[in-house]
Amino acid sequence: MQATPAPLRQRLRAYATLMRMDRPIGTLLLLWPTYWGLWLAARGTPSLGLFLIFTAGTWLMRSAGCVINDYFDRDFDRQVARTCQRPLATGLITSRAALRLFVILCLLAVLLLPFLNRLTIWLAGGAAFITVTYPLFKRFTHLPQAYLGIAFSFGIPMAFAATLGRVPALAWWLMLANACWVVAYDTAYAMADRPDDLKAGIKSTAILFGRFDRYAIAGLQAIMLIIFFGIGITLGMHWPYWIALAGAAILAAYEQSLLGGDRDQALHAFLHNNWIGLLLFWGIVAGLAPSGTSIIPGIIPGAL
Repeated sequence: MQATPAPLRQRLRAYATLMRMDRPIGTLLLLWPTYWGLWLAARGTPSLGLFLIFTAGTWLMRSAGCVINDYFDRDFDRQVARTCQRPLATGLITSRAALRLFVILCLLAVLLLPFLNRLTIWLAGGAAFITVTYPLFKRFTHLPQAYLGIAFSFGIPMAFAATLGRVPALAWWLMLANACWVVAYDTAYAMADRPDDLKAGIKSTAILFGRFDRYAIAGLQAIMLIIFFGIGITLGMHWPYWIALAGAAILAAYEQSLLGGDRDQALHAFLHNNWIGLLLFWGIVAGLAPSGTSIIPGIIPGAL
C-alpha cells in the first residue's frame, strides 16, 4: 500500500486539531450534563436511540463550535501563548476551509433532527444559535463564560424534551446548576490566559473577578452543589448519589488549592472538572430510586 503523502497527513492532523479531537475534555464536559438530563428524564432507563443521538449530536456540535470559535478568534489566538499554534492562527488551515468544515459538521448534526420531536428540534435551533454567537461575546462583555454556561447546558432541556415531550422545572434547575459549574471551570481556564488576554484586549470573567476569582469560583461551585442537594432530596435519591455529591464537593475544594498557583495549575484545575462531571453522572445512575418518585418531601417545586 502506498504511504499517504506527508502534507496530507499534516492537513488531516490540523483538521483534527481544529475540531479538538486531540483534546476531548470539552466534549466530556458537554456530555456529562447531557447524560444527567437523559438519565433523570427517563428515571434511569434512557432509550439506546436517544443515548446514541445525543452522544453523536454533542460531539458534532462541540466540534463545530470549536471550528467557528477558532475562525472568529484567529487573530486573537496569535497573541495568546496557549493558542498561537492553532491551525487557523498559523495559517495551516485557511479561513474558507474552516467554514466549509463548520458547515459539514452542522449538516451532519441536522441529519439527527428527524429522529427527535418538534420541541427538541426548536431547542436544538436555539442551541445552534448560541454555539455560533458565543465567540463574539468576549469582544464586548466580560461575561462570555456565562454565555458559554448557557451553551453547555442546552443538552439538559433537550434531553428532557426528547424523553418526555416537555421541559419540567427539574430540567431548568439542573440547567442552572450546570451553568454555574461551567462559569466556574471556564473562569479557571481563563485564569491561565489572563496575562495574554489583557494584552490582546480579550474580556473574561477571570479579568472581571480579578483578585476575587477564587472566591467567585467557590461560590458558583457551592450553588451547583446546593441545587444538586435539592434535586437529590426532591427525587429521593439513594445513597450512591449522596456519596457522589460529597465526592464532588471534595474535588471542588481540592481545585481551590490549585487556583492560587501558576497557569499550569489553573489549567489543571479546569481539566480536573471532568472527574466532577463523571462522579455526578455515576451518582445519578446508581442513586435513582427504582420507582423514579420522591420518597421524602422535595424542596424543588414542580420538579417532575
